[in-house]
Amino acid sequence: MHQKPLTMRDVAKAAGVHPGTVSRTLNPLTRPLVNERTAAAVDRAARRLGYSPNPIARTLKTRKSFTIGVVIPDLTNPLFPPLIRGMEGVWDGAGYTTLVASTDGDPDRERQRVEMLVARQVDGFVIATAARHDEVVTEMMAAGRPVVLVNRTIQGSGAFAVVPDDRKGSTLAVEHLVALGHRRIAHLAGPRRLSTGQLRWRGFLEAMDEHGLEVNASMVATAEAYTESEGVTSAGRLLEAEPRPTAIVAGNDLLALGAYTALAELGLSCPEDVSVIGFNDMPFADRFAPPLTTVRIPHALIGARAAELLLERIEDPAATPQTLLFEPTLVVRASTAVPSPPSPRP
Repeated sequence: MHQKPLTMRDVAKAAGVHPGTVSRTLNPLTRPLVNERTAAAVDRAARRLGYSPNPIARTLKTRKSFTIGVVIPDLTNPLFPPLIRGMEGVWDGAGYTTLVASTDGDPDRERQRVEMLVARQVDGFVIATAARHDEVVTEMMAAGRPVVLVNRTIQGSGAFAVVPDDRKGSTLAVEHLVALGHRRIAHLAGPRRLSTGQLRWRGFLEAMDEHGLEVNASMVATAEAYTESEGVTSAGRLLEAEPRPTAIVAGNDLLALGAYTALAELGLSCPEDVSVIGFNDMPFADRFAPPLTTVRIPHALIGARAAELLLERIEDPAATPQTLLFEPTLVVRASTAVPSPPSPRP
């Protein structure tokens, strides 16, 4: 004989509570509304009966897909797994599934990926690809879609964003080098079409000015992308300057890694000839040769807060946009040292 499927009413009867109480208990978002003793009784009844919520029925009832779209610029960049892990730690507990799409830094691909996720009826987006002027993000916000920007933000206000204090990070890097005695400090900047590139560059200029240090055109090279290969090319331009810089503040750790290669190609050593500082403290930065001094960003915490902010945005469409800044810290390793006297060029 075919057994009738279990329902919340069956669990409610076994636990001696109202079916609505069962619904609230088994939904991670509303469980805190139920007192612990009642929730425990519902859990025991559900286990005894072998009941588990039907996600399809839940979707039909709430008109939600319980999926989140996460759009990142580069699937191979070690920066993003900690961010996503932080997000999933929040969403798993709330019953959401994460769909990740990579754009390879291509605006057209960004639009395609977002449209794909919209077609899959995701409930909201976390976007890590935003340019300072980003049509796709602006259009999504105008359409009222729940969107939270992470790591990067767009020009002007009106966005929900969770980002590091990029200017402060550059200030920490410059102050460390100045304390070591460096005066000819160059900046290997990230793309200025991105908020990270723009703000880290501004922070560098402000910190240099604060210490009365000159920055001429030869002291700044702007990379086209946050990649190791761009770091090699752009650092090569900086090292052509006369006099050569004694230190380089890189816009991220991959650019710093490229600077290592550019130094080696010229027969120079880090930090004996040129000190190098990165930005992000991505996984394995401590295993570079030499281990990289870098500005640490709490990526997992940023990811978790972005996930929480998106859930708040989904539950309250009228929520006021806000930008949350996370404080960076400087991690000093072996890639920075007191400047050496100028050596003859090879």
